Amino acid sequence: MELEFTKMHGCGNDYIYVDGRKMTEILQNNADKGKKKAELVRRLSDRHFGVGGDGVIFIHPVPESMAGELGEPVDFEMEMYNADGSRAEMCGNGIRCVAKYVYDKGWTDKRNISVVSCGKIKYLELYVENGKVASVKVNMGEPVLKAADIPVISNREEVIGGELEVDGKTFKMTCVSMGNPHAVIFVEDGHILTGPDNEAGDAFGKDMVEGIGSLIEKHPRFPKKTNVEFVNVLDRKTVQMRVWERGTGETFACGTGACATAVACILNGLTEDEVTVKLLGGELNIAWDREKNVVFMTGPAETVFEGVTDTGK
Repeated sequence: MELEFTKMHGCGNDYIYVDGRKMTEILQNNADKGKKKAELVRRLSDRHFGVGGDGVIFIHPVPESMAGELGEPVDFEMEMYNADGSRAEMCGNGIRCVAKYVYDKGWTDKRNISVVSCGKIKYLELYVENGKVASVKVNMGEPVLKAADIPVISNREEVIGGELEVDGKTFKMTCVSMGNPHAVIFVEDGHILTGPDNEAGDAFGKDMVEGIGSLIEKHPRFPKKTNVEFVNVLDRKTVQMRVWERGTGETFACGTGACATAVACILNGLTEDEVTVKLLGGELNIAWDREKNVVFMTGPAETVFEGVTDTGK
Protein backbone atom coordinates (compact mmCIF):
# COMPACT_ATOMS: atom_id res chain seq x y z
CA MET A 1 0.00 0.00 0.00
CA GLU A 2 1.09 3.58 -0.63
CA LEU A 3 1.98 5.96 2.18
CA GLU A 4 2.38 9.72 1.87
CA PHE A 5 5.25 11.29 3.84
CA THR A 6 6.98 14.62 4.40
CA LYS A 7 10.74 14.88 4.89
CA MET A 8 11.60 17.66 7.39
CA HIS A 9 14.55 18.78 9.48
CA GLY A 10 15.46 21.00 12.39
CA CYS A 11 19.13 22.07 12.19
CA GLY A 12 19.84 19.04 9.99
CA ASN A 13 18.27 16.57 12.41
CA ASP A 14 15.99 15.03 9.78
CA TYR A 15 12.95 12.80 10.16
CA ILE A 16 10.23 11.39 7.97
CA TYR A 17 6.80 12.66 9.07
CA VAL A 18 3.64 10.65 8.50
CA ASP A 19 -0.05 11.23 9.20
CA GLY A 20 -0.56 8.63 11.93
CA ARG A 21 -4.18 8.07 10.91
CA LYS A 22 -3.05 6.78 7.51
CA MET A 23 -0.60 4.40 9.14
CA THR A 24 -3.32 3.10 11.45
CA GLU A 25 -5.49 2.31 8.41
CA ILE A 26 -2.64 0.48 6.70
CA LEU A 27 -1.87 -1.63 9.78
CA GLN A 28 -5.46 -2.38 10.82
CA ASN A 29 -5.40 -5.94 9.44
CA ASN A 30 -1.79 -6.68 10.34
CA ALA A 31 -1.34 -9.35 13.03
CA ASP A 32 1.82 -7.75 14.48
CA LYS A 33 1.44 -4.01 14.11
CA GLY A 34 4.46 -3.17 16.26
CA LYS A 35 6.83 -5.36 14.26
CA LYS A 36 5.49 -4.06 10.94
CA LYS A 37 5.85 -0.44 12.02
CA ALA A 38 9.44 -0.99 13.24
CA GLU A 39 10.33 -2.68 9.94
CA LEU A 40 8.85 0.22 7.99
CA VAL A 41 10.74 2.76 10.12
CA ARG A 42 14.06 1.01 9.45
CA ARG A 43 13.38 0.83 5.73
CA LEU A 44 12.25 4.44 5.39
CA SER A 45 15.18 5.72 7.47
CA ASP A 46 17.80 3.94 5.36
CA ARG A 47 19.79 6.62 3.52
CA HIS A 48 20.74 4.27 0.68
CA PHE A 49 17.60 2.21 0.04
CA GLY A 50 14.89 4.34 1.67
CA VAL A 51 13.85 7.97 2.01
CA GLY A 52 16.68 8.61 4.47
CA GLY A 53 16.44 10.15 7.93
CA ASP A 54 17.30 9.93 11.61
CA GLY A 55 13.97 8.19 12.17
CA VAL A 56 10.22 8.43 11.58
CA ILE A 57 7.61 10.49 13.44
CA PHE A 58 3.89 9.66 13.22
CA ILE A 59 1.53 12.57 14.01
CA HIS A 60 -1.94 12.03 15.47
CA PRO A 61 -4.69 14.52 16.34
CA VAL A 62 -5.69 13.90 19.97
CA PRO A 63 -9.45 13.48 20.47
CA GLU A 64 -11.13 15.46 23.25
CA SER A 65 -12.13 12.18 24.87
CA MET A 66 -8.47 11.66 25.88
CA ALA A 67 -8.38 14.85 27.97
CA GLY A 68 -9.29 12.93 31.11
CA GLU A 69 -6.58 10.36 30.53
CA LEU A 70 -3.92 13.03 29.88
CA GLY A 71 -5.15 15.38 32.59
CA GLU A 72 -5.91 18.21 30.14
CA PRO A 73 -6.88 18.76 26.51
CA VAL A 74 -3.96 18.23 24.11
CA ASP A 75 -3.81 19.11 20.42
CA PHE A 76 -1.51 16.49 18.90
CA GLU A 77 0.46 13.33 19.64
CA MET A 78 4.00 12.76 18.41
CA GLU A 79 4.90 9.07 18.05
CA MET A 80 8.65 8.99 17.47
CA TYR A 81 10.94 6.18 16.33
CA ASN A 82 14.72 6.06 15.97
CA ALA A 83 16.29 4.89 12.72
CA ASP A 84 16.82 1.40 14.19
CA GLY A 85 13.06 1.01 14.75
CA SER A 86 13.17 1.58 18.52
CA ARG A 87 10.64 3.93 20.15
CA ALA A 88 11.99 7.18 21.59
CA GLU A 89 10.44 9.43 24.21
CA MET A 90 11.18 12.88 22.82
CA CYS A 91 13.04 14.84 20.13
CA GLY A 92 13.41 18.59 20.42
CA ASN A 93 14.11 19.15 16.73
CA GLY A 94 11.38 16.70 15.81
CA ILE A 95 8.68 18.36 17.89
CA ARG A 96 9.36 21.73 16.23
CA CYS A 97 8.81 20.08 12.85
CA VAL A 98 5.58 18.53 14.14
CA ALA A 99 4.37 22.07 14.83
CA LYS A 100 5.30 23.18 11.31
CA TYR A 101 3.62 20.11 9.80
CA VAL A 102 0.26 20.60 11.51
CA TYR A 103 0.16 24.36 10.89
CA ASP A 104 1.40 24.36 7.30
CA LYS A 105 -0.98 21.54 6.36
CA GLY A 106 -3.95 23.30 7.93
CA TRP A 107 -4.55 20.87 10.79
CA THR A 108 -4.63 23.92 13.07
CA ASP A 109 -4.58 27.70 12.80
CA LYS A 110 -3.43 28.18 16.39
CA ARG A 111 0.00 29.63 17.08
CA ASN A 112 0.19 28.08 20.53
CA ILE A 113 -0.31 24.32 20.61
CA SER A 114 0.36 21.35 22.88
CA VAL A 115 1.95 18.06 21.82
CA VAL A 116 2.15 14.84 23.83
CA SER A 117 4.84 12.18 23.41
CA CYS A 118 5.02 9.08 25.60
CA GLY A 119 2.60 10.70 28.04
CA LYS A 120 4.62 13.92 28.45
CA ILE A 121 3.05 17.18 27.23
CA LYS A 122 5.07 20.02 25.69
CA TYR A 123 3.83 23.53 24.92
CA LEU A 124 4.88 25.23 21.69
CA GLU A 125 4.77 28.80 20.36
CA LEU A 126 4.82 29.03 16.56
CA TYR A 127 6.52 31.90 14.72
CA VAL A 128 4.92 32.30 11.28
CA GLU A 129 6.36 34.03 8.21
CA ASN A 130 4.45 34.36 4.93
CA GLY A 131 1.82 31.90 6.13
CA LYS A 132 4.30 29.16 7.06
CA VAL A 133 6.00 28.25 10.33
CA ALA A 134 9.64 29.36 10.28
CA SER A 135 10.68 28.68 13.86
CA VAL A 136 9.22 27.35 17.08
CA LYS A 137 9.77 27.98 20.80
CA VAL A 138 9.21 24.90 22.93
CA ASN A 139 8.65 24.73 26.66
CA MET A 140 10.69 21.58 27.27
CA GLY A 141 9.72 21.35 30.93
CA GLU A 142 11.90 20.60 33.93
CA PRO A 143 15.32 19.02 33.52
CA VAL A 144 15.57 15.76 35.45
CA LEU A 145 18.76 15.49 37.49
CA LYS A 146 18.01 12.63 39.87
CA ALA A 147 20.18 9.72 38.74
CA ALA A 148 17.52 7.07 39.30
CA ASP A 149 15.03 8.97 37.13
CA ILE A 150 17.35 9.64 34.17
CA PRO A 151 18.22 6.71 34.56
CA VAL A 152 21.94 6.28 35.29
CA ILE A 153 23.40 3.92 37.87
CA SER A 154 25.31 5.95 40.45
CA ASN A 155 26.05 6.04 44.17
CA ARG A 156 25.29 9.76 44.03
CA GLU A 157 21.82 11.31 43.88
CA GLU A 158 22.91 13.50 40.96
CA VAL A 159 25.74 13.01 38.46
CA ILE A 160 27.35 16.42 37.95
CA GLY A 161 30.99 16.17 36.91
CA GLY A 162 30.96 12.47 37.74
CA GLU A 163 33.34 9.91 36.35
CA LEU A 164 32.68 7.18 33.79
CA GLU A 165 35.19 4.52 32.81
CA VAL A 166 35.08 3.57 29.14
CA ASP A 167 37.60 1.55 27.15
CA GLY A 168 40.27 1.94 29.84
CA LYS A 169 39.79 5.70 30.18
CA THR A 170 37.90 7.79 32.72
CA PHE A 171 35.66 10.56 31.42
CA LYS A 172 33.96 13.43 33.22
CA MET A 173 30.21 13.55 32.59
CA THR A 174 27.07 15.33 33.75
CA CYS A 175 23.79 13.44 33.32
CA VAL A 176 20.45 15.07 32.54
CA SER A 177 17.10 13.84 31.25
CA MET A 178 14.91 16.05 29.09
CA GLY A 179 12.36 13.28 28.71
CA ASN A 180 15.18 11.07 27.42
CA PRO A 181 18.62 10.37 28.94
CA HIS A 182 21.76 12.38 28.15
CA ALA A 183 25.40 12.13 29.20
CA VAL A 184 27.21 15.43 28.62
CA ILE A 185 31.00 15.35 28.29
CA PHE A 186 33.06 18.53 28.01
CA VAL A 187 36.03 19.17 25.74
CA GLU A 188 38.63 21.93 25.85
CA ASP A 189 40.65 23.35 22.97
CA GLY A 190 39.23 20.66 20.72
CA HIS A 191 40.08 17.79 23.05
CA ILE A 192 37.87 15.77 25.35
CA LEU A 193 38.60 16.07 29.07
CA THR A 194 39.42 12.83 30.83
CA GLY A 195 40.55 11.70 34.23
CA PRO A 196 40.51 13.38 37.63
CA ASP A 197 42.82 16.20 36.49
CA ASN A 198 40.90 16.88 33.25
CA GLU A 199 43.89 16.18 31.03
CA ALA A 200 43.33 16.46 27.28
CA GLY A 201 42.27 13.22 25.60
CA ASP A 202 41.00 12.30 22.14
CA ALA A 203 40.37 14.92 19.44
CA PHE A 204 36.94 16.53 19.25
CA GLY A 205 35.94 14.99 15.93
CA LYS A 206 33.92 12.35 14.13
CA ASP A 207 36.19 9.46 15.14
CA MET A 208 35.96 10.40 18.79
CA VAL A 209 32.19 10.92 18.68
CA GLU A 210 31.59 7.60 16.95
CA GLY A 211 34.21 5.67 18.91
CA ILE A 212 33.48 6.95 22.42
CA GLY A 213 29.85 7.90 21.89
CA SER A 214 28.84 4.45 20.71
CA LEU A 215 30.46 2.85 23.75
CA ILE A 216 28.87 5.25 26.23
CA GLU A 217 25.42 4.80 24.63
CA LYS A 218 25.41 1.12 25.58
CA HIS A 219 27.42 1.39 28.80
CA PRO A 220 25.93 -0.79 31.57
CA ARG A 221 25.48 2.25 33.81
CA PHE A 222 22.65 3.38 31.49
CA PRO A 223 19.78 0.85 31.81
CA LYS A 224 17.87 2.44 28.89
CA LYS A 225 21.03 3.42 26.98
CA THR A 226 21.81 7.12 26.58
CA ASN A 227 22.41 9.96 24.17
CA VAL A 228 25.92 11.40 24.42
CA GLU A 229 26.89 15.06 23.95
CA PHE A 230 30.45 16.30 23.44
CA VAL A 231 30.61 20.00 24.30
CA ASN A 232 33.19 22.72 23.74
CA VAL A 233 32.46 25.94 25.68
CA LEU A 234 33.40 28.89 23.45
CA ASP A 235 32.36 31.66 25.85
CA ARG A 236 29.80 32.36 28.59
CA LYS A 237 26.97 32.54 26.04
CA THR A 238 28.07 30.15 23.29
CA VAL A 239 28.91 26.45 23.15
CA GLN A 240 29.69 23.97 20.39
CA MET A 241 28.17 20.48 20.51
CA ARG A 242 28.38 17.18 18.67
CA VAL A 243 26.01 14.37 19.53
CA TRP A 244 25.79 10.60 19.39
CA GLU A 245 22.07 9.75 19.50
CA ARG A 246 20.78 6.57 21.07
CA GLY A 247 19.48 4.21 18.40
CA THR A 248 20.66 6.37 15.49
CA GLY A 249 24.34 7.37 15.71
CA GLU A 250 25.84 10.80 15.15
CA THR A 251 23.28 13.34 13.94
CA PHE A 252 23.58 16.95 12.78
CA ALA A 253 21.63 18.16 15.82
CA CYS A 254 19.70 17.06 18.88
CA GLY A 255 17.21 19.44 20.51
CA THR A 256 16.89 17.60 23.82
CA GLY A 257 20.67 17.19 23.76
CA ALA A 258 21.12 20.94 23.34
CA CYS A 259 18.81 21.48 26.33
CA ALA A 260 20.71 18.93 28.42
CA THR A 261 23.98 20.56 27.35
CA ALA A 262 22.84 24.02 28.46
CA VAL A 263 21.70 22.65 31.82
CA ALA A 264 25.01 20.81 32.28
CA CYS A 265 26.99 23.94 31.38
CA ILE A 266 25.06 26.03 33.90
CA LEU A 267 25.35 23.41 36.65
CA ASN A 268 29.12 23.30 36.14
CA GLY A 269 29.38 27.12 36.23
CA LEU A 270 30.57 27.36 32.62
CA THR A 271 27.90 29.58 31.02
CA GLU A 272 25.07 32.03 31.66
CA ASP A 273 21.48 30.78 31.94
CA GLU A 274 20.81 31.44 28.23
CA VAL A 275 23.16 30.07 25.58
CA THR A 276 23.49 29.57 21.85
CA VAL A 277 24.29 25.95 21.05
CA LYS A 278 26.19 25.56 17.77
CA LEU A 279 25.50 22.20 16.11
CA LEU A 280 26.70 20.63 12.88
CA GLY A 281 23.39 21.57 11.24
CA GLY A 282 22.69 24.99 12.73
CA GLU A 283 22.07 26.82 15.99
CA LEU A 284 19.55 26.59 18.83
CA ASN A 285 18.80 29.10 21.56
CA ILE A 286 18.41 27.43 24.96
CA ALA A 287 17.34 29.22 28.14
CA TRP A 288 16.91 27.68 31.60
CA ASP A 289 14.55 29.70 33.79
CA ARG A 290 15.89 28.42 37.08
CA GLU A 291 13.28 30.24 39.16
CA LYS A 292 10.50 28.28 37.40
CA ASN A 293 12.85 25.35 36.65
CA VAL A 294 11.80 25.26 32.99
CA VAL A 295 13.97 24.94 29.88
CA PHE A 296 12.99 26.77 26.68
CA MET A 297 14.31 25.83 23.23
CA THR A 298 13.92 28.04 20.15
CA GLY A 299 14.98 27.01 16.66
CA PRO A 300 14.03 26.52 13.01
CA ALA A 301 11.84 23.90 11.34
CA GLU A 302 12.06 23.24 7.60
CA THR A 303 10.34 21.06 5.02
CA VAL A 304 12.69 19.32 2.57
CA PHE A 305 10.28 17.49 0.27
CA GLU A 306 7.12 15.38 0.15
CA GLY A 307 6.53 12.05 -1.51
CA VAL A 308 4.77 8.70 -1.61
CA THR A 309 6.33 5.33 -0.78
CA ASP A 310 5.23 1.70 -0.84
CA THR A 311 4.77 0.24 2.63
CA GLY A 312 5.42 -3.28 1.35
CA LYS A 313 3.35 -6.36 2.00
